[in-house]
Amino acid sequence: MDRQAYFFCGIGGSGMLPLASILRASGAKVAGSDRSLDAGRTAPKFDYLRSLDIDLFPQDGSGLRPGETLVTSAAVEDTVPDVVRANDLGLAQMRRPELLAKLLNQAGHSVAVGGTSGKSTVTGMIGWILHACGRKPTVMNGAVMKNFITDEAPFASALVGDSDLFVSEVDESDGSIALYRPEVAVLTNISLDHKEMAELRGLFAGFLAASRKAVVNLDDPETRALGDAVPGEKVVGYGFDSPTADFAGRNLELLPVGVCFDVDHDGKRHEVQLKVPGRHNASNALAAIAAARQLGVPVGDSAAALGRFEGLRRRLETVGVAGGVTVIDDFAHNPDKIDATLATLRAHEGRLLIMFQPHGYGPIAKMGEQLAESFAKAMGTHDRLYLPDPVYHGGTVDRSRGSEWLAEQILSEGANVEHVADRAAIGEKLLSEAREGDRIVIMGARDDTLAEFARELVRRLG
Repeated sequence: MDRQAYFFCGIGGSGMLPLASILRASGAKVAGSDRSLDAGRTAPKFDYLRSLDIDLFPQDGSGLRPGETLVTSAAVEDTVPDVVRANDLGLAQMRRPELLAKLLNQAGHSVAVGGTSGKSTVTGMIGWILHACGRKPTVMNGAVMKNFITDEAPFASALVGDSDLFVSEVDESDGSIALYRPEVAVLTNISLDHKEMAELRGLFAGFLAASRKAVVNLDDPETRALGDAVPGEKVVGYGFDSPTADFAGRNLELLPVGVCFDVDHDGKRHEVQLKVPGRHNASNALAAIAAARQLGVPVGDSAAALGRFEGLRRRLETVGVAGGVTVIDDFAHNPDKIDATLATLRAHEGRLLIMFQPHGYGPIAKMGEQLAESFAKAMGTHDRLYLPDPVYHGGTVDRSRGSEWLAEQILSEGANVEHVADRAAIGEKLLSEAREGDRIVIMGARDDTLAEFARELVRRLG
């Protein structure tokens, strides 16, 4: 039992809430604050945290007590009142990844899932396989896993089980991926996102080197190159295109509501039928099957379990259908994720009416040209894209490149795009334009209210 006391500054964040809930379940005393709570946003999430016996306070420093450890995410600046108060009290302080790494590294069996895209889905798949096979894992995820949602746990981004079997997605955006020492490291892909490619290669190379087994996507040239640099007996390759893959996907069939394929391993073939669509999810499933095998789960058992995998919230999630219009909510926010989402959607009939909310000004500055290229090449002639202003919660970030600039870039490449600063106004445009057979797609990250926005569109369409 963990008898320590922790205070989470930003406890409602996608990486903070599950970690706080895991610690609380282990016996630790947990409290926290969040600016979304102060602003009255996403009240059900905070009601859930209170149901776990977690005390919540305004983000003004008033909730901190002597003896606590302050836990912050990379997004929390030193000027935030909670941090100032913690310094005044002389409290111990940890970044969220430091605390997560401590839990993962002390587990006897651990899986850490890294990569630019697919981390949350692969983590959810591995967690579900282990749970379905009676292994009782503890799972730390950045997204809500539908298989584990109950009336008591509507925000099931964590699963509390055996602390000695720990599965987690791990992030490279702040360099903290270097902290982890997993038994099994999974690397899905590498593409431009938070850091420059040269730095990403170094971080992910270190991540693989620190593991006992490295499960690597051989279909991605970047991850394949890193796998080539790891001792051969340590690498486990998966993929659809590589003849040398230890877990080889074959006979891929893309369906409107799922995907079917075979996996060849060790001279045997097993069929996999997924309820989640897209080639990228077939690749995610291969990664999960390969990782679970390193923990002793037979491939056939993993394949059977994945047939009951329900997917994650905000990952190509169909929120509802009303008036013949389908509303889809998706987390895609970088070029790689946008490419995968739009390729999956464009494989089937129906016009796309897209709202993409950039997840900050910094990402537009770093990868604005690539974002524009992704939308322009994937959108059909009759598709429409609307861009509200980026997510911004204050701070010192350079705001010279915003959604208006991004819209101009996309327009210059020939796509049908419009910048409308106010998100509510975009909602009205989507509702007035949608016709039977259309698909409204809400895309973006770092903003839980996007899911509420999508649900409201379904309600009004109905």
